[in-house]
Amino acid sequence: MTTVAAKLYHDGKAIETIDIAKPIPHVKPADFIWIGLHEPDDGTLKRIQDHFGLHPLAVEDALDPKHLPKVEPYGDHLFLVIRTPRLEGDKIIYGNTAIFMGRQFIITVRHGSERSHSPVRTQLEATPWLLKQGPDFVLHAILDYIVDGYSDLVDAMEEKVLAMEDRAIGNFLSRAETARVFMLRRELFRLQRILGPTEDLANRFINLELPQIDANIYPFMRDLLDHVRRLVYRVEGLRDTLTSVIETSGLLEQQRQGAITRQLAAWAAILAVPTAIAGIYGMNFEHMPELRWEYGYYIIVGMMATICLSLYIRFKRAGWL
Repeated sequence: MTTVAAKLYHDGKAIETIDIAKPIPHVKPADFIWIGLHEPDDGTLKRIQDHFGLHPLAVEDALDPKHLPKVEPYGDHLFLVIRTPRLEGDKIIYGNTAIFMGRQFIITVRHGSERSHSPVRTQLEATPWLLKQGPDFVLHAILDYIVDGYSDLVDAMEEKVLAMEDRAIGNFLSRAETARVFMLRRELFRLQRILGPTEDLANRFINLELPQIDANIYPFMRDLLDHVRRLVYRVEGLRDTLTSVIETSGLLEQQRQGAITRQLAAWAAILAVPTAIAGIYGMNFEHMPELRWEYGYYIIVGMMATICLSLYIRFKRAGWL
């Protein structure tokens, strides 16, 4: 178990660091506790659950590292889950962040996420006029921080997709490159499947009246929803781009095969002329015209060369050679 930070805040300022292994102090109505956990064990969550009265179903979901994004009210507190992606090569690895929020506490539980919330805590502690607004402002700051992580990931995926598009236009894709295109497309599909519930999560803060959320936080949540929607549109655009890369690569391959077929057909037509003439005059008939003519050989060879050259020029002008 790793306790990243646990502090008691009063009027937007940290006044006490809390030891989770000891009894958690009760807070005054104007104060709140912010606890950050990274992959905690069952015992730690059980102590926190007993102190804050967390719903057992929410605690069970918080221990599931692969839960889809969602938000659920449980009495006087709110529970939500959001996925946290990171890019390793061309593969997207997902973690999970579960958040419990009440009027006097906010608890984050991270699984598989290497991106700590310490920068969020540092930023908010530097702006106590925002921090003193309560846990719902902390909740927005954490969600916005996680969504920014999605933006960085989509930026990186966009560079990979555009590079692949340039490669497909300028050259024929190899087998490995084609497999990479399909893998990137599959990863974007998985990301799109995660962003859909994430958009629903952000949308619920706008369209539902949640008693744990103050009305003055709604403009911030609308901004968060706009960010998620832009991510959804960008990911859809990247998937369409990869689809066009696959289609473009197929069209270029068809064009290349067509060009080769035309070249083969042109050379076959050119070579058919001397082959046919030579085949006729190679037959062993006794009575054939021009066989005993002194200049017959030179005329036939010249005629074959003239016809072949004419065909070559015609095919060249037609773009077949």
